[in-house]
Amino acid sequence: MELHNQERAPIYEALERFRQMRVVPFDVPGHKRGRGNPELTQLLGEQCVSMDVNSMKPLDNLCHPVSVIREAEQLAAEAFGAANAFLMVGGTTSAVQSMVLSVAKRGEKIILPRNVHRSVMGAMVLCGAIPVYVNPECDNRLGIPLGMSVSAVEKAIRENPDAKAVLVNNPTYYGICSDLRTIVRLAHEHGMLCLADEAHGTHFYFGEGLPVSAMAAGADMAAVSMHKSGGSLTQSSLLLTGPAMQEGHVRQIINLTQTTSGSYLLLSSLDISRRNLALRGKTDFDRVLRLAEYAREEINAIGGYYAFSRELINGDSVYDFDVTKLSVNTLDVGLAGIEVYDLLRDEYDIQIEFGDLGNILAYVSVGDRPREIERLVSALSEVRRRFGRSKADLMTQEYIDPQVAVSPQDAFYAPKESLPLRETAGRVCSEFVMCYPPGIPILAPGERITDPILDYIEYAKEKGCSMTGPENPEIERLNVLKEDE
Repeated sequence: MELHNQERAPIYEALERFRQMRVVPFDVPGHKRGRGNPELTQLLGEQCVSMDVNSMKPLDNLCHPVSVIREAEQLAAEAFGAANAFLMVGGTTSAVQSMVLSVAKRGEKIILPRNVHRSVMGAMVLCGAIPVYVNPECDNRLGIPLGMSVSAVEKAIRENPDAKAVLVNNPTYYGICSDLRTIVRLAHEHGMLCLADEAHGTHFYFGEGLPVSAMAAGADMAAVSMHKSGGSLTQSSLLLTGPAMQEGHVRQIINLTQTTSGSYLLLSSLDISRRNLALRGKTDFDRVLRLAEYAREEINAIGGYYAFSRELINGDSVYDFDVTKLSVNTLDVGLAGIEVYDLLRDEYDIQIEFGDLGNILAYVSVGDRPREIERLVSALSEVRRRFGRSKADLMTQEYIDPQVAVSPQDAFYAPKESLPLRETAGRVCSEFVMCYPPGIPILAPGERITDPILDYIEYAKEKGCSMTGPENPEIERLNVLKEDE
């Protein structure tokens, strides 16, 4: 295989050449290098808006790349150890949906954990695939779903030999990893593909002492959020594929939903970030790892908080742990995670990634410095001192086994009616309900609504979780399938 020079950033270099040409624009975008929108130029800067350009021969075309975008994708594939890489400008949601749409059609099955991101379920709605859930084990103290056990995956494969693929989170939002290598081997032995949602695992490809990456484990496709731990602009992502996936087919699937007006700001940020990771990712992520470990030690020394880590590893449902994830259980301080999340922002001007009913996640990345870590630790200590209380009446259980009654696609498009929240018990939901972040559905289309689920929704609303998904913005009503008269 021809090796490429990882010091290159072909899209960025082409944009620089284009900028120096002083071309007169009679194409879109209509702001014409910012002249037509001076307020936007003032906000973003002249250099930024001058690079917000349209596809053209010197800059290639994202839908059918043959020059600089093609070269950038080859460089990315090489850097990540993939057969092919696709630059994505619709976020990792677009990459995940392209994975699912590439491997399954209407009526075909995909084996997956229930704690998947909403984008997976959205893809099921689009293509009509049928989810076969492997319910993850749950850590009752932390109230979080863990990974998939190998025996549970094996059982699902045995019971569904016609399934097309197995999908794995690598890692979960909280940093927990399943035994990906073994799951890949099991899938392949039974003629199935293995897909990985690696929205939170970009650094696995470059750091040391971290869980195995999907491509290194032999997975067939992986959706990688470069904008999370990889340093690129929000909404930019990569879709990686192994040798079993036909490049042209995957490109056609991507082009079904991805924009034909790919942002060169996003594309160049992917290009530059890939170069940075290839050249200094190992050093950068070693520093991130040490920062996160230091923060974990300091937070655990406060008392009450539990910043969990590799001690959770059990060789199966927690096969490995991403130590860069600063996940902290807050229940022993007497506060729900979402309450700590709100207090940190409102009282201390600290914005963390998310808070759920029992935990918070502070995202530590290449842009962090020791002073920010010290400020976070100090604020958490103050939160405990000022706002801590008894943990009585706090809900701890996060994961509720779903009861799948209808396929997501059939439920989403079926005749429906809107009912008050408490009147929906026993009915089949036709929409999504989730706390965002992390965007893992509490209910997905086709699942039966139960009293424990309704209790959870009401409690999450009461605690201030940001609830999204339903048509009714206040989530006082839910859409359910109409029952036969």
